[in-house]
Amino acid sequence: MREIQGGIMLASLAQVLIGCTGLLGILLEYLGPITIVPTISLVGLSLIDVALMFCEKHWGITALTVGLVFLFSLYLRNVKIPFPTFSKKTGCRVIKYPLFKLLPVIFAVVLAWVFCAILTATDTLKQPGVRTDSKTNVLELANWFFFPYPGQWGMPTISVASFMAMLAATITSIIESVGDYYACARISGVPPPPAHAVNRGIAIEGLGSLISGAVGSGGATTSYSQNVGAIGFTKVASRWAFFAAGIIFLISGLCGKFGAFLTMLPDPVLGGIVLVSFGMVTAVGLSTLSFVDLSSGRNLTIIGSSLLVGLMIPRYLADHPNAIDTGNVELDQVLQVLMGTAMFVGGVFAFFLDNTVPGTPEERGIIKWRELADVGTTGDVIKGDEQKEKQKAADYLNNIYGFPLLTNCLNRVACCRFVPFMPSFAFKRVSPFKWLCKKFKNTN
Repeated sequence: MREIQGGIMLASLAQVLIGCTGLLGILLEYLGPITIVPTISLVGLSLIDVALMFCEKHWGITALTVGLVFLFSLYLRNVKIPFPTFSKKTGCRVIKYPLFKLLPVIFAVVLAWVFCAILTATDTLKQPGVRTDSKTNVLELANWFFFPYPGQWGMPTISVASFMAMLAATITSIIESVGDYYACARISGVPPPPAHAVNRGIAIEGLGSLISGAVGSGGATTSYSQNVGAIGFTKVASRWAFFAAGIIFLISGLCGKFGAFLTMLPDPVLGGIVLVSFGMVTAVGLSTLSFVDLSSGRNLTIIGSSLLVGLMIPRYLADHPNAIDTGNVELDQVLQVLMGTAMFVGGVFAFFLDNTVPGTPEERGIIKWRELADVGTTGDVIKGDEQKEKQKAADYLNNIYGFPLLTNCLNRVACCRFVPFMPSFAFKRVSPFKWLCKKFKNTN
């Protein structure tokens, strides 16, 4: 455990460095919708085995859970439930609230869980993992309260093997997180995240992983695709909602009994939720095709090949774990993790082809993509009659991706324009070839 801690902490420091220096933001300038499509879609498609692992425990319970999610989130989404309210201004009155639209997952989980409890009480269910009493020992053994602290397993140790393994997992996590950021923006109906927001997100994930490794949790923090899918069918993307969720997670982590109670959720119920969530993420990735010219053989070839390669190579490596043999154990581990990750393989494959195969910006979808991504960046030069429109767009974008309550103050600090994770960070697109030519002229 101490060696794992050391590997996580070192890899997390590397992730913080990547986010704070803006290295990832530079790569984003060459990222277009053709790269985003396979990257996001493969996040959902690559997790089919995870969904299957839970769903196969009992297909009937899985179908019930999926059906309930569809019922509440699709068929009953426009049904409003009357609730009595009171205020000093209006007094007692009845309002109608779209409860099913906002809480479809909770309703589906509770009803399916109760159904499993009834079948367990009547001894109809026999399979472990499906019965609600199959994990009661976990609840009995869990402590009521537990506070993690640094050094509970001793002083962390460092080794090259653990660091390289965790670094490979961290790089993979960064790729998946970028895909999740774009998918979340797409689902929420807002512009794609600017470079400073992506840099800040990666840095904060690294900081969270550093703390996680320090307290000896044995794992790191990262964006989770299932949460992105949950935003899709609940239509709740409020910052305050996730702030409240974070507080709930903190309380749950300190109260061992509560966390143990949640582990008693039957596997097929969880499988049904996972199935719908990952399906939503896959669909969001495919919806990015709306920016691309789908009549172009170039685009269809790149997208189709990237999806298949992203699914094929990880599956091959899973069946042949010794296929990569460079003679260096640490390098083999890194390549095994990277090439075994569908998002990395498919995303890099699409990124390379999209930036090397000739194609017009309109054909690649770059024009529409940057019109949406660039709206209101604070680094824009605002001139003429478009000043008011662009200023409104800038305020809108800062409201989404800026710091709560602090953005206006930070924008007044001149040096923040040079910090890659600040909202006022102004990044200019400069071709590396133009930069080299300019540098060569200056030296002459």
